[in-house]
Amino acid sequence: MSKKLTKRSEDYSKWYNELVVKADLAESSAVRGCMVIKPYGFAIWEKMQAQLDKMFKETGHENAYFPLFVPKSLFEAEEKNAEGFAKECAVVTHYRLQNDPDKEGKLRVDPEAKLEEELVVRPTSEAIIWNTYKGWIQSYRDLPLLINQWANVVRWEMRTRLFLRTAEFLWQEGHTAHATREEALKEAELMQSVYADFAENYMAMPVIKGTKSESERFAGADETYTIEALMQDGKALQAGTSHFLGQNFANAFDVKFTTREGKQEYVWATSWGVSTRLIGGLIMTHSDDFGLVLPPKLAPIQVVIVPIYKGEEQLEKITDKIKPMIESLKQEGISIKFDDRDTLRPGAKFAEYELKGVPIRIAIGNRDIENNTLEIARRDTLEKETISGEDVVFKVKTLLEQIQSNLLDKAKSYRDNYLTEVKDFEEFKEVIGNKGGFVLAHWDGTEETENKIKEITKATIRCIPNNGKIEEGICVYSGKPSKRKVLFAKAY
Repeated sequence: MSKKLTKRSEDYSKWYNELVVKADLAESSAVRGCMVIKPYGFAIWEKMQAQLDKMFKETGHENAYFPLFVPKSLFEAEEKNAEGFAKECAVVTHYRLQNDPDKEGKLRVDPEAKLEEELVVRPTSEAIIWNTYKGWIQSYRDLPLLINQWANVVRWEMRTRLFLRTAEFLWQEGHTAHATREEALKEAELMQSVYADFAENYMAMPVIKGTKSESERFAGADETYTIEALMQDGKALQAGTSHFLGQNFANAFDVKFTTREGKQEYVWATSWGVSTRLIGGLIMTHSDDFGLVLPPKLAPIQVVIVPIYKGEEQLEKITDKIKPMIESLKQEGISIKFDDRDTLRPGAKFAEYELKGVPIRIAIGNRDIENNTLEIARRDTLEKETISGEDVVFKVKTLLEQIQSNLLDKAKSYRDNYLTEVKDFEEFKEVIGNKGGFVLAHWDGTEETENKIKEITKATIRCIPNNGKIEEGICVYSGKPSKRKVLFAKAY
């Protein structure tokens, strides 16, 4: 397979799909709409997972695991949640196959093995978790309950794209229980901030924090907090959400607690999650026409060393020379690969690691051994320089910090250049249709106007920004009074 990619400017969607496959991140599976995450792609997810897990635990959360299957009656208990996910549900109706007597070697569902109650394959876990919490919570002493699980979920999507939207995906979902409304709201806001911190300081992906409009909220939530990122094609990506669930699930599953005063009250709840969709966001925020560009903090390989040699004797000399350097870099916590394969030429290796987005590439040959030098190249700018072998540890550490910072600055600059404030609907349509990006505009607060704007332009309200001030104005579409500006965009 050719490693050359379609240019982003020619066909952004095709470029993305080719890059995911050619960089060995993932591929489509035999199950329609599902993906196989390959080792390199999974290594990125493991880095994300490890850092997020650390951040969750630092904020007092513990990990647990709940069943994949949800009895249909439990799923239906919270009506808004059930209605919101109904069209995406996969349902198990039978538990056994048997030989088909009319077709040798073929299997069919055993009609006698029908389940007494159908099971929903979890699209989200609120129902099974809140049914469980009923047995865990009796008193204020049991609160707050701060639980997270790393799991897979199934949402039967008809139009799929690797990482961005698949029928099955990996994620984490936090589910917390609290004694007061204020405590639950504080938790939901805290997790939004944790997600924003991770996105900006690890993914180098700037985000805008805000709340969803009522029609865009999570099904069953009283409020949804979101982080919204902007991809290089001018479309928004919802990168993480945190939901204030009020007492909706506590009511549905009769989860009460005894207060300090001896009264019985319903528990207050939150849920929050991010998924392997973040890998799609990482790709589309930084990568270029040559392949992936990975921020060092999430790169499976931070430094690759490619020896340039003729014959075993030269390779042995290079290997002996760089062993101390590799050990010094490893002691600094830097992940390194020494690629001494004899099946590829150095140029082919350079192209491979460029495609895979390895932040730093070091090349060292026989002449470098004699001169105590090496060539160091950075993936983000494609710049190369020759340095002394004695400076390599300091140089690598400095470059990794610079690359991480540069990627965030570059992404922020792009986002800021594509955040446009508009005053009327003609300008709104022009920006959405041609320039793209985020559009900041007044909205009258009605679902009717929101739907009309979406129908005409395909743009949705991404969020009501957290830092947005109450500002009297005129709705960009209806001309009715508006109290605030909101963020619109076409989105994934």
